[in-house]
Amino acid sequence: MQMDTKTEARMLPHVDRGTGGGAPIIFLHGFGGDSLTWTSVQAAFEAKRRTIAFDLPGHGKAIDWPVIGNANVAAKAVFASLGELGLSRTHLVGHSMGGAVAALMALKAPERVASLTLLAPGGFGPEINHKLLRRYASAANPHELEVLLEQFFGWEFDLPRMLSRHVAEMREVPGANEALMKIAEEIIDGKVQKMLPVDDLAELGMPIRVVWGTQDRVLPTRQAHRLPGVISTHVFERVGHMPHLEAPREIIRIIRENTAHE
Repeated sequence: MQMDTKTEARMLPHVDRGTGGGAPIIFLHGFGGDSLTWTSVQAAFEAKRRTIAFDLPGHGKAIDWPVIGNANVAAKAVFASLGELGLSRTHLVGHSMGGAVAALMALKAPERVASLTLLAPGGFGPEINHKLLRRYASAANPHELEVLLEQFFGWEFDLPRMLSRHVAEMREVPGANEALMKIAEEIIDGKVQKMLPVDDLAELGMPIRVVWGTQDRVLPTRQAHRLPGVISTHVFERVGHMPHLEAPREIIRIIRENTAHE
């Protein structure tokens, strides 16, 4: 079921699929993306589990959200939306900036989070390809966007034409570039990114899995190295910054295993 209108003042646009038991799985996209990035992953869970993919403030159908900013701003908006949906406890799956959003939500209200699955999450180290993200935020030309998007994937992965067309169409929405540029400047501190208290995250007690690709050109794979031992780490060879699109079968398996307990 597609929910793309703001019928509630505090409800982010989202895609709600499935009616199975257990705590719902919430999907949070990365910088410059939207809920549609999770389409194939949501489909894999539809028969047995409810899943919800949000458009974060300043993205997708939430480009004109009243408050746009960093991961903390997005975390508050997601919490408010979950409250409107009557969901008190969920599994969180976040990619890149969405991973930072999920981690912040777990740190703020661990009793509301059953598990964390973080795909190349933001905030796990200072290094970030700030030049690429700033160029991506300001780009509007379809050819330029296609060239930039290729940098988000592994070297052997063929960029889906449908994806590049979708991103170009989103940039045609008034205010889209301005929103992304504002967000970029809030998540990037000069030439580095703001960091999460990873040790505190490890102490929360919930199952946490972190996924990275060795060809990630946005956030270096070494940010997955030497994490606290209780955090499970999965590193995929020949995969870039978009593991859920480059290795969907494996990512679905990891999510399924991490959410099976509740």
